Amino acid sequence: MGKRLLLALVTFTVVATLLAACATPTPAPEVTTAPPEPTTPPVPTATPVPPPMLGTAENPIIMGFVPSGTAQEILTGGEAIAKQITDLTGYEIKVFQATSYSALVEAMGSGNAQIGWLATFSYAVASQKGYADVSLVTIRNGSDHYGFQIISHVDSAFTASDDAATALAQLKDKKPCWTDPLSSSGYVLPTGFFKKYEVPIKSGSAAAFVGGHPAVVRAVYAKGICDFGATFIDARTSSAIQKDLPDVMDKVTVLYKSEPFIPNDTVSFAPDVPDDVRAKIVEALLTIAGTEEGKAALKTVYQIDGLVEHDDTFYDEFRVYLEASGLDVATLFK
Repeated sequence: MGKRLLLALVTFTVVATLLAACATPTPAPEVTTAPPEPTTPPVPTATPVPPPMLGTAENPIIMGFVPSGTAQEILTGGEAIAKQITDLTGYEIKVFQATSYSALVEAMGSGNAQIGWLATFSYAVASQKGYADVSLVTIRNGSDHYGFQIISHVDSAFTASDDAATALAQLKDKKPCWTDPLSSSGYVLPTGFFKKYEVPIKSGSAAAFVGGHPAVVRAVYAKGICDFGATFIDARTSSAIQKDLPDVMDKVTVLYKSEPFIPNDTVSFAPDVPDDVRAKIVEALLTIAGTEEGKAALKTVYQIDGLVEHDDTFYDEFRVYLEASGLDVATLFK
């Protein structure tokens, strides 16, 4: 029995060894190593480049004018004023004439003009919207206020009168020539007078907006465009009108003149103009208004005799009138 057990153990050992030798070994799991993440070199941070200083050739100060006079007069006078400002301050000034009163308001609000020679109502709109702040007011005929006039051709047979109700009543259902929807004397206030005295006139597309005050004078002179027009007092004396229409004072008559209750137009600044730049330009303009060369340029551009400093409160009384008339300045220009 002992031999048999020993033989069995030997046999089992041999068989186990053979089976182990014949078995297919299981390969060890393959270890994979992920490739390294690509590295992106850091992007250098650009140093912000400040814009060129205002008033340099690379960033000139834009000075805009409204089209209340003839284009050539405004361009000639405006460029002469700009040159004199440059001579006194060293600031580079670029001049442009807006196509309409509202275009200049919008230019000041969008940063496309830093100085605006704004008409009274245009300034009221620009100030209301935060686009402009007045520094200087113009002087004409020794006054910082002015009035409007209603004009017609001498052949119209209308009668002049100092009484507004009488003068306007004869224009019932007639066609007007206006300057611009934002012109105080060329549209806003004359329209208010017609409403005040309950005199209906043609409006909307039946009326004619012809541009600046000289354009209204020319339209009335030419006849056939409108029955009457409204301008400041006295737009007929423009040098260009006098040159082109030497008999204008005989052919175009004044039916009514208002009292000088409208504050004069402005030299205003956009709110982003630095205080020191603004102060230097104001000082330069006051100096220019005291020289013969400067007076000639001011006379050419808008028949201006001089300039005087005023702040925004100068227009408070005018705003009271607008409010009483029911006009909402904020909605008159988008």
